[in-house]
Amino acid sequence: MPFMKGRAPIRRTLKYLESSRLVLKERVKVVTVNYNTHGNHHQGAREFVFWHLPQLQYKNPQVQVATFKNLTPTPFVRIFLENGEDILVDVDSKSRSEIHDHLKTIICKSESTLQKEARELEINPANFGWGCDRQCICEIPGQVPCPGIIPLPNHMRGKYKFGEIFD
Repeated sequence: MPFMKGRAPIRRTLKYLESSRLVLKERVKVVTVNYNTHGNHHQGAREFVFWHLPQLQYKNPQVQVATFKNLTPTPFVRIFLENGEDILVDVDSKSRSEIHDHLKTIICKSESTLQKEARELEINPANFGWGCDRQCICEIPGQVPCPGIIPLPNHMRGKYKFGEIFD
């Protein structure tokens, strides 16, 4: 498996990406991480980018995530919101777990909100389409069958109803 090569290949597995607890609120649009590739007080930011940034991107595809290396004397995370405001988080000399927990408390959805959204997404027998129990509403008893399987009566077809074609 070529994707299992390199530094810490576990980061590229689907199970690892889905295990993140960083699900951002809808109002977050851009997250930037500024850090240097050298220096002890940047170590936590480097590790956060290495371990948690792929998970953050996977769980929040609608959020733009950017990293800026070697542009700042102190590491920080800047979060831009949809109303034009931004939040500046100082991550100087913090470990990756401290950064993770701090971001989780300030910009992520709470556990109760995530559970509520998960309940709403559960399979509902009234839903149909891709990813549901029924592909089409015609599979439910009492509904009109699909026209591809059984042709509709002429009085239900548009070319007979609105056109001047009658049998």
